[in-house]
Amino acid sequence: MSIKDPRFTNALIHETSPYLLQHAHNPVDWMPWDDAVLATAKKENKLIIVSIGYSACHWCHVMEEESFENEDVAQVMNTSYISIKVDREERPDVDSIYMNAIQLMNGRGGWPLNMVALPDGRPVWGATYVPRENWMDALKQIDRIKQEDPAQLEAYANRLEVGIKQMSIIKANDKKHAHDKNILDNAVSQWSQQFDLMLGGMRRAPKFMMPNNYEFLLRYAVQHKNEPVLDFVKTTLELMAFGGVYDQVGGGFSRYSVDEKWHVPHFEKMLYDNAQLLSLYSKAYLVHQSPLYKETVYDTITFLQREMLDPSGGFYAALDADSINTGGKREEGAYYVWTQPELKSLLKDDYALFAAYYNINAYGHWEHGNYVLIRQDNDEDFIARYHLDAAGFASAKETWRKKLLAERQKRETPRLDDKILAGWNGLTLTGLVDAHTAFGESQFLDLAIHNAQFIEKKLMRQEGGLYRNHKAGSSTINAYLEDYAAVIEGFINVFQATGNKKWLDHAIALTEYVIVHFYNPENGMFFFTSDEDTVLIARNTEYLDNVIPSSNSIMAKNLFKLAHLTLKKEYEDKAARMLDNMLSEASTYAGSYSNWLDLLLNFTHPFNEIVIAGPKARELKKELDKSYLPSAIKVFALSEIGLDILKNRFAGGDTLIYVCRDYTCKLPVRTVKEALEAL
Repeated sequence: MSIKDPRFTNALIHETSPYLLQHAHNPVDWMPWDDAVLATAKKENKLIIVSIGYSACHWCHVMEEESFENEDVAQVMNTSYISIKVDREERPDVDSIYMNAIQLMNGRGGWPLNMVALPDGRPVWGATYVPRENWMDALKQIDRIKQEDPAQLEAYANRLEVGIKQMSIIKANDKKHAHDKNILDNAVSQWSQQFDLMLGGMRRAPKFMMPNNYEFLLRYAVQHKNEPVLDFVKTTLELMAFGGVYDQVGGGFSRYSVDEKWHVPHFEKMLYDNAQLLSLYSKAYLVHQSPLYKETVYDTITFLQREMLDPSGGFYAALDADSINTGGKREEGAYYVWTQPELKSLLKDDYALFAAYYNINAYGHWEHGNYVLIRQDNDEDFIARYHLDAAGFASAKETWRKKLLAERQKRETPRLDDKILAGWNGLTLTGLVDAHTAFGESQFLDLAIHNAQFIEKKLMRQEGGLYRNHKAGSSTINAYLEDYAAVIEGFINVFQATGNKKWLDHAIALTEYVIVHFYNPENGMFFFTSDEDTVLIARNTEYLDNVIPSSNSIMAKNLFKLAHLTLKKEYEDKAARMLDNMLSEASTYAGSYSNWLDLLLNFTHPFNEIVIAGPKARELKKELDKSYLPSAIKVFALSEIGLDILKNRFAGGDTLIYVCRDYTCKLPVRTVKEALEAL
């Protein structure tokens, strides 16, 4: 694409990202991030504005409306700057560099992320949302400094560049840590001081779901027989599913709750949250057998199928928080909230019971007469309190939801970000497989296979490697470590669920690609970007677990699993080295290292390979799937498939189960009961 199209000054019209296209008709002469635009900035010696956001970002929309759609603001930007718009979901590499910069400048970050940089891309000033007049004043002042004292900007950029590069350095820990349970106990003990034991989650607002935190705590509590932690996880999962942060009508979770009781959500819905929450609630169901967990998983998958699934098998990225209200204006949450008159008109005689169940009262009131549906009781307790017939109440509840969903679909729907991202689809792949494992639903596995086939056909490159994105029939951006890590994990899980070795072969091939193109031999970690990508200010290493686990922690767990599937211990050695680099910090800041601590459980507890070989292998695996077995991988095959772990495991017409540990197998057994006893 040429930088300047004679028909347009705003070049975003040629992009496919829904976020960039939202800005394509601003009077600002926006450019996309690419090497040619950066070269032009250097040639013309112009300062750069890098404005980063995403399609579902509420405050991004506010700043666009206030500033980027304003002619006076556009004149300042177009005269003195080259302005670049970045979709952080397409270019997390660019986002991470400038997010590190703004955190160094201001101590905190967020989106929209607005950065002023020198022509070579090094930042000199940054802010998140800025009111219009403040934005214009800041741009004028920075331009004046450039004209009168450019050395001042250069000196600050030099200092900031040093800080940014230091943030991406991980020193190798050449002294191996002892992988003992005390590290885990101490980490959880210290972390537990932040637990909100009454409302679940951490004691703060806003509250993010952080699924990986609770997956680790669930596993830790079960394996360490820690009932208080198990109760805390149970409370958190229950109250998240009861709260307004969960869509009680249509299924699926919003990004976070703005309050401490999971009541009022920030209404955007992200694929990555819902994908991981499928895994969390499915695994928790194997521990607690809670009908609420099952309902949550089934309804979330229904939501994903209804609103997020492309016919090709890929899942879209996000739904916006904002939608059109009854006054014709865009408003956060307008699609999801209800007034009492609306509900009374729809539900008629059922309104009183509905209002009691979903708290259409002071507890459920949000603002301006709008209510967010929020629960406080399990169905069993509610039924007992109101002396209801269980079957009749279940039928009434389903009728209510159908009525409200049909009515809601008459409203203008939130904007859909219909780009498809490799990493987020990898997370969804794992979530669907975990749901299939917990509930045995063949449709969940069918969805997972369809999604895996999409990744295989549309996102795997012919010459090896992956694309990051797919939109409008085209895949264009070279993938990042987070894409490889999540897709590899998904393929490993599809292999375990289907027994189709093709998916394991894909996982191995992608892992070898990552080792060649992302590996840092100095510390054993993986860079976020490939050696085939343009080098930015720094080549970052992502290692802190956040709303999505870090790409390095997922990759380390992949290596561990592949070692036990392929019997290549060198993979496990790489995983152990990566873990050793993290343990000194993990014990102090457990919430940011939960996926690393989950990996540590693989080393502190016996880890098993369960091999099921023979004509009834599929049936026995399905029975085995009913048990929560976090310290095991399962391989089943009806016949030889060319995998070392299955060699010499077949005995005529028998189906045998081998429980193996440390690459050595016990004598085979014939029943799942015997296998569980052997574990």
